Amino acid sequence: MSDLRDNALRRIVLASNNAGKLREFSALFGTAGIELIPQGALNVPEAEEPHPTFVENALTKARHASKLTGLPAIADDSGLCVRALRGAPGVWSARYAQLAGGEKSDAANNARLVGELKNATDRRAYYFCVLALVRHADDPEPLIAEGRWHGEMLDAPRGANGFGYDPYFFLPALNATAAELDPAVKNANSHRAIALQQLFARLKEEA
Repeated sequence: MSDLRDNALRRIVLASNNAGKLREFSALFGTAGIELIPQGALNVPEAEEPHPTFVENALTKARHASKLTGLPAIADDSGLCVRALRGAPGVWSARYAQLAGGEKSDAANNARLVGELKNATDRRAYYFCVLALVRHADDPEPLIAEGRWHGEMLDAPRGANGFGYDPYFFLPALNATAAELDPAVKNANSHRAIALQQLFARLKEEA
C-alpha cells in the first residue's frame, strides 16, 4: 500500500471486536502509514447492527466508535452471499444459526449453511464487504468502499486458517478454500483487500 502518513487521518479507530477481522485489518493497514486502534482498547462497546443493508450497518458502527472516542473511525460490514439462498446469509452471516434458534458460533453457522445447500446445484457465492470511514461522528461525507470476492461453496471444510465460512468457501482461481490460503495471500485477494484498495485511493486524494 502507498504511504499515507501525510494524510490527516493518522489514527483511526477500528469499530470491531472480531478477532479475525482485527488480524486482517491490522495486516492490511500495517503498510499504509496509518495507526489502527481496535475499539476494545478504548473501551468502546459493540454497536447494534439492526439494518438490512451492509452499508447502513457499517455507518452505524463507525459513527458509534467515533462518537465515543472523538477520533476518526472505520467499520466494515461484511458477509457471505449465496446465490441459491437469494443472498443469504448476507448481513446475518455472523448470527445465521441464531436466527434458527442455534448458538452464535462459526461451527453452528456453517452447519446451518451446509444443511440448506444439501440439494443445491448452484454453489456460487461471494464474500461482500462495505467499509465506512468517518472523520468525526457527524461526518456528512463518509468515505464508502466495497469489495466482492467470488467463489463457490463446498459440503466439507478444508483448511485451518481464516474464520467464519472460510473453510467452505472455495476459490477456483486459486484452487483452494479461503481457509487454505496463507494469510498474506488472503489479504491480497479478499473482499476486504478489494474494498481497502478503493478506500486508500480515496484517502490519497485527500492527502
